[in-house]
Amino acid sequence: MKKIAILGSTGSIGTQALDVVRNLPGEFKVSVLAANSNVELFSKQIEEFQPELAVLADETAYKILKEKNFGGTKIAGGRQAFIDAAGFDGVEIVLTSMSGFAGLEPTIKAIKCKKNIALANKETLVVAGEIVTKLAADYGVKILPVDSEHGAFFQCLQGENYKSIEKLLLTASGGPFRGKTRADLQNATVNEVLAHPTWNMGKKITVDSASLVNKGLEVIEAKFLYGVNYEQIQVVVHPQSIVHSMVEFVDGSIIAQLAAPDMRLPIQYALTYPDRKISPIKKLDFWEIKNLTFEKPDFETFKGLKFAYEAGKIGGTMPCVFNAANEVAVAAFLAGKIKFLQIYDVIENAMNSRAVIKNPTLEILLDEDKIVRNLSEKFILQFCT
Repeated sequence: MKKIAILGSTGSIGTQALDVVRNLPGEFKVSVLAANSNVELFSKQIEEFQPELAVLADETAYKILKEKNFGGTKIAGGRQAFIDAAGFDGVEIVLTSMSGFAGLEPTIKAIKCKKNIALANKETLVVAGEIVTKLAADYGVKILPVDSEHGAFFQCLQGENYKSIEKLLLTASGGPFRGKTRADLQNATVNEVLAHPTWNMGKKITVDSASLVNKGLEVIEAKFLYGVNYEQIQVVVHPQSIVHSMVEFVDGSIIAQLAAPDMRLPIQYALTYPDRKISPIKKLDFWEIKNLTFEKPDFETFKGLKFAYEAGKIGGTMPCVFNAANEVAVAAFLAGKIKFLQIYDVIENAMNSRAVIKNPTLEILLDEDKIVRNLSEKFILQFCT
């Protein structure tokens, strides 16, 4: 039985990971559950899975949780306790499914404690790809991708030499606004943005999907996971979300991974790797599939994808700037403070405002993240007055 830790257990990926555990009885022991502040759902998860350790990062939520009786489960709270949970003794694999920059320090903690990483927190590699991949190599830790697209690449590359990669074909659904112009999106509402046609995800990643910023984050993530150049990563819009990504090799062959759009599959593969287990996802019926279509993305309407390529190629602290500005902008959009297209303005302002620091340390990245968040919040105030 494999002992696992799930960081971000009350979010979209975390809850689906627990569904994977339910569907594979006897395969896993959930030793650690960690979340931010959802006391009600978290309490139910503790009662069902009876972990050895349960942590809430939010101090106020922790005070409520610790008043409850969960038998033998140790309860802890606060940001540092959340980070420390990633290194819990006896855990073999840590699923990092929390959202945003907050995933970086727990992931690094897990690596230093020699835990394999099921990586759903793409921002970890976006912000600190060089640091994290070097640490993983130094500590002999596997980084197993959970994103459906990177999980697809990982499966396509089993038994292959990464040096034979010609191109990574990174698929994108196109989100709810595929084919729309900037004029069409001037007054896009939160509800329209969150109406994703194929995937059921958390609010932040759904906004990122609509803006194609999420695909930009995945471009940077792919560069560090597979050691390719940005010129070798081609984004392809595939609205059916059946081909989860493809790898083109130097001989012209292309291998694709196909499945129904269900995040439980890449989660399960990362947790059970190198084995495959029966899963509950709907199987594809090629007698029913009428069309698989592919398109070029619109880089001018969805400028977040263009900015991501630029940030990645500049390197250093610039991907951190890109990510921090986007996180602040998305939160402001969801709060009704800015319009959808102004997300791009916030990102562009931050990227134009910050000088690049090459080969940053973790401490520099933590400082840069704070600086950019403050800068972006001040910039957003212009739209609110």
